[in-house]
Amino acid sequence: MGAIRRSYGVDELLNLFLQANEMFLKKDIELLLLNVSERSWYSRFATYLEDLRKKYHLVGYRVDTEYNRSDAGKIKSILDNHTFQIIPITCDIILHSGGKNKFQDNLLCIEMKKSTALKKEKLEDKKRLSLLTKVSFDDVWSADGKALPEHVCGYVLGIYYEVNEKKRFVYIETYWYGAKTDNFTISF
Repeated sequence: MGAIRRSYGVDELLNLFLQANEMFLKKDIELLLLNVSERSWYSRFATYLEDLRKKYHLVGYRVDTEYNRSDAGKIKSILDNHTFQIIPITCDIILHSGGKNKFQDNLLCIEMKKSTALKKEKLEDKKRLSLLTKVSFDDVWSADGKALPEHVCGYVLGIYYEVNEKKRFVYIETYWYGAKTDNFTISF
């Protein structure tokens, strides 16, 4: 059974993310306070997204961590429009149809970082979110519901999630249509 042909918007996906974040901060706060590896956060956060995915009736979609394959089994990549460099892609957490819903394959991508990470690493994550949320990688492909683009793009919403465990807050940036659209903090 294929995914239902329905369009999911930024507000709906941001609400989904914020609810998952609330659950994560409530139930798994020790992961942040103990300063464990970011990779330890992904799977916990993903379980809350998966539970909420069902509540939001996201039929045909799934949550994956460190996912790097396209529907044909090729390594996922993005195209940097400025350098025309093809970059292999592995995003921390994604909500997608795995290539099954060509009408709207990619919904949510999340990159997580510690506030103590190198500035270069933070900028790479933000650039990745910008490229992943572009409507098309080459400004030609459109979501016609028939074919997927060669490079990953078209995520409805991108989230940059940076944890400062010492000051006890999460800094969040949102991305859509290839650009940063907002930022805010949530205390814990």
